[in-house]
Amino acid sequence: MNQKKKDKILIIDDDKDILLTSKVVLKHQFDFIRTESDPFKLQQILREDDFDVILLDMNFSTGATSGKEGIHWLKEILKINPHTNVIMITAYADLNLAVEAMKIGAIDFVIKPWDNEKLIATLSSALRLSKSKKEIRELKSKQKTLKEEIDKSYSEMIGDSTALKSVLSTIEKISRTNANVLILGENGTGKELIARAIHKNSLRADQIFVNVDLGAISESLFESELFGHKKGSFTDASSDRAGRFKIASGGTIFLDEIGNISYPLQAKLLSVLENRKINRLGDNKEIPIDIRLISATNMPLYKMIEENSFRQDLLYRINTVEITLPPLRERKEDIPLLVEFFTKKYSEKYQKKGIKIAKDAIRKLLRYQWPGNIRELKHLIERAVIMCEDNKICSDDFLLNSDKNESSIKSNLNIEELEKNAIKTALKKHNGNLSKASKELGLGRTTLYRKMSKYDL
Repeated sequence: MNQKKKDKILIIDDDKDILLTSKVVLKHQFDFIRTESDPFKLQQILREDDFDVILLDMNFSTGATSGKEGIHWLKEILKINPHTNVIMITAYADLNLAVEAMKIGAIDFVIKPWDNEKLIATLSSALRLSKSKKEIRELKSKQKTLKEEIDKSYSEMIGDSTALKSVLSTIEKISRTNANVLILGENGTGKELIARAIHKNSLRADQIFVNVDLGAISESLFESELFGHKKGSFTDASSDRAGRFKIASGGTIFLDEIGNISYPLQAKLLSVLENRKINRLGDNKEIPIDIRLISATNMPLYKMIEENSFRQDLLYRINTVEITLPPLRERKEDIPLLVEFFTKKYSEKYQKKGIKIAKDAIRKLLRYQWPGNIRELKHLIERAVIMCEDNKICSDDFLLNSDKNESSIKSNLNIEELEKNAIKTALKKHNGNLSKASKELGLGRTTLYRKMSKYDL
């Protein structure tokens, strides 16, 4: 069980009576009080311990009234730890100096002789500020670490094919603009990977990247999730909540599965994108947002416009630049590089170094048509590495039927028919269990419902 961290206060004053009085007054209010009359011991004290608040006198030498000593030691404290919360101890005549100290970095001042209750209130406020600052620093540190881990995980744009080079060239051209980007492609082609690459190379790279899977958000929660809500705006709204757009402000928002939004909700999204303002549920106040928009879908948006199931004006708003990712079957020359990359990655992850892929296995992978694209290849390699016993993966270690898949693809190249058949197969396999079927297909339940309706299944 974690113990509560003690509040630590350091008081520095050459008047030992003030130090004694302060300690007596404050010891019942705060966890730890340390006093020191010699400011020259400051460096050693601050290197030995970390204080939440420091009370610092303005003058130390006998007869000194200029306050220059306090300013000097304030600067020294902030050199050692720029985040330290320093409160200056001053007399009425030194108010201008106290203001100067606050410009340098002090957070407040107290005037002596002080009122005990006011001193306690000032220190309590400073402690709350100190805790808030620490929480923010810790959060930023965690976010930075998380961002580095995510960037590392999504650095897998591997390949040397003409098709991939064309995509990378487009990313290089558009990344440092604020143009809205629409990424099209089949499931498993790496649309989120491309979105993160654009963000990572943009002028917003140091800001947040918010990924929103629109296929997984129900219509009833759409506005709350994307635009936020006020406490009490609906039954379960027990507190205020910031929506994804507000959280993403200053950075990039990635709207994945944008083709799955219903027609009425498309109008609400369009309004936000046009006005760059949001209204939280239960709140009439408009909140400005500053976002870079990247969207993605595997749905045939242009056909959906003809069928009046997707708004043409919304498409024009989201596709200033359009990127179509090629399926893996159209960039097979990249397969050996991808296999090498994933084999190395999972060999390290599962501590099975030295695993090699036999040439017959590579040939088998090159013959396969990859309906699940890179995601399917990635999972296939991971499983093969886990099951490998003699540091060599052969063709028989890959659980796929190349000939059957090849023949199936040749007989019917229509993507919608393939998708329809895949859904039918998954539903049959799991006896109509939608949760299991959607999981196997790599779809959200909402997306699966929509596709079942589309194909009249």
